[in-house]
Amino acid sequence: MLRMTLAVLRKDMTLTLLRSSGLVQTLLLGLLLVFVFSLSQGVGENLNARNAAAVFWLSSAFCQVLIFNQLYALEETNDSRLGLLLCPAPIQAVWLGKAIAGLVLLLLAQCVFLPATVVFLGQSLNGPLRPALAILLLTDTGMCALGSLLGALAQGQTTRESLLSIVLFPLLAPLLLAGTGIGAQVFGSADPDGPGAWLGLAAAFDAIFLAAGLLLFAFLYTGDE
Repeated sequence: MLRMTLAVLRKDMTLTLLRSSGLVQTLLLGLLLVFVFSLSQGVGENLNARNAAAVFWLSSAFCQVLIFNQLYALEETNDSRLGLLLCPAPIQAVWLGKAIAGLVLLLLAQCVFLPATVVFLGQSLNGPLRPALAILLLTDTGMCALGSLLGALAQGQTTRESLLSIVLFPLLAPLLLAGTGIGAQVFGSADPDGPGAWLGLAAAFDAIFLAAGLLLFAFLYTGDE
């Protein structure tokens, strides 16, 4: 399974980076959201820390939808899904490989979104950085585990591609709430409860989404179109 996972990861990363237009599209969408929210501020005003953190995670969530649509479209374009299904390895390796590829691409995008949030929304990084890094990895892991699972459901027919965003965002709400909670603290907002509760919430949903991916992916990816 590990060899198959690495092969899928290498294939998806190579094709995505070679076709850089897809990655540029996701970056532009996230940056556009940040810029649009910056227009809501008056001259000399700064967006409050919680709203700025929400904008960052909203940009990340929309970016994630495009990433997994593109990752699963790689097989649909060439009608090569059957080749993955015939490989002598657990089909969950496809889910895991695409989830890791999506995680790497999302982290690369967030390396652009975070400076844009600081600059355009007038924020500063003066909060707890270690919990922030932990929640970033936990939230991104849960987002990509669920995105990879539902990405399989959304492929196969053009009319089903909208299912990814429709089903994904309600399920991601707890993770985005956790990310926003600690993100607000990083941008300087005080929270008497600290980051511990948010970290526990993100870890719990990560466990749920990872288990769901392992159990359900085979039924979604090999099902009839």
